[in-house]
Amino acid sequence: MKEFVVYTVLRIVLFLASFGIVVGIMALAFDGSYNLFWAVVLAFLISGVGSFFILDRQREAFARRVETRAAKAAAAFEERKAREDTD
Repeated sequence: MKEFVVYTVLRIVLFLASFGIVVGIMALAFDGSYNLFWAVVLAFLISGVGSFFILDRQREAFARRVETRAAKAAAAFEERKAREDTD
């Protein structure tokens, strides 16, 4: 669960940072005005690409945790299924 929270918080921070940068650049380029819709779209794109490269280690840790939990759940299921077959 910790890996999920860390990854999610970092994604949110990366999006907010991207949004701030995009709004700043748009405000400078368009004399203080910007389109909020396009600022959000660009921030999503930039943060998505950035998270692919920047947050790779956190994503891998989260994936390992999920894989471990899934393997434990599958093993427990198989054990219960085997016990049921012997009864």
